Amino acid sequence: MKSIILLRHAKSSWEMATSDHARVLAPRGIADALNMGSFVASNLPMHCSIYCSTAVRTKQTAELISSYFPNTAPAIQFESELYTFSCADLESFIQSRKENEQSIILFGHNEAITNFVNKFGSIPIDNVPTCGFVSLELPINSWSKLQKGITKKIKFPKDTA
Repeated sequence: MKSIILLRHAKSSWEMATSDHARVLAPRGIADALNMGSFVASNLPMHCSIYCSTAVRTKQTAELISSYFPNTAPAIQFESELYTFSCADLESFIQSRKENEQSIILFGHNEAITNFVNKFGSIPIDNVPTCGFVSLELPINSWSKLQKGITKKIKFPKDTA
């Protein structure tokens, strides 16, 4: 059995003219990430690997949320392959994980996340909103054998207000 937590980056700012990759969080995004931090920390698997897109807004989200993690939590690994909006790319990244990784946490982007949780989870979700959290349990022993599992938890920022 493997588990995966997917977190979409928090709300980004469109105020500055910059590349998509360099966009920063909006004030609401910062507040949402801080509000979601304790929930995510309380659902952190005991042994996990944490991966994050290299986009600035996603890095900021991961850093804010991980500030709630215990000191024993693993370091965040920033991966350029997670700067994707494609479910197929996300699947490929997950399928390439090491077999000794039982649980992984991914900070990434839509539409990849919404499409992934709908393909591999058991609860349909129209849209995983910014800073949304979805955890899945997958009946596999190997990431390369990725298949449909069970949606265990869903939490969106509006649920913390």
